[in-house]
Amino acid sequence: MTPEFWLQNWQDNKIGFHQQQINSHLITFWQHLNLTPNCRVFVPLCGKSLDLLWLQQQGHSVVGVEISELAVRDFFTENGLNPNSFEQDCFHCHKTEHLTLLQGDFFDLTPHHVKNVEGVFDRASLVALPIELRQQYAQHLKSILPNTAKILLVTFEYDQIEMTGPPFSVSEAEIHALYQDNYGIDLLLNQDVLDIYPQFKTAGLTNLQEKVYLLTPY
Repeated sequence: MTPEFWLQNWQDNKIGFHQQQINSHLITFWQHLNLTPNCRVFVPLCGKSLDLLWLQQQGHSVVGVEISELAVRDFFTENGLNPNSFEQDCFHCHKTEHLTLLQGDFFDLTPHHVKNVEGVFDRASLVALPIELRQQYAQHLKSILPNTAKILLVTFEYDQIEMTGPPFSVSEAEIHALYQDNYGIDLLLNQDVLDIYPQFKTAGLTNLQEKVYLLTPY
């Protein structure tokens, strides 16, 4: 799953992963992170998600990273925002009040880019990656985050034989294998969502579970 794959998907408007509304799990479970008011938070592989605006509206200083220039441009245009844009390290940085989008490769992030982050929302990052990249992603995320940052993580589980992904099926066992060295892992929600996502039923799935985890650093 190369960067070119995602860039082409944005170019071809194949963005079924983009939600037209704020993620309901974010609204329901974000409070479980029990973060400091107005702290800094991070959204990896953020696309043009409205979740960024919701987090900003909660008083957070939000930083997101997204490889697609088109996605970043559309985010600001569609939300009537006029960012200050400049070059920063390997990234094109776009900044408005309490909101920064870094356009570039997630794997180029350093601890400096997510300095003082207390919370992370991962809805469409881990599940966007095939298994051979998920360990690399998790290792890099752990290496750059402050050791006190909590993560709210949303995943899908289904029979990968029925659909290849993305989004990919990520089992509970894999979550523990990826994160249990640094985090306590609490399953906050496990629900059958096949009827909520009819496109996956059309793609051939017969069962689809959506799970929400809270990852709390030791």
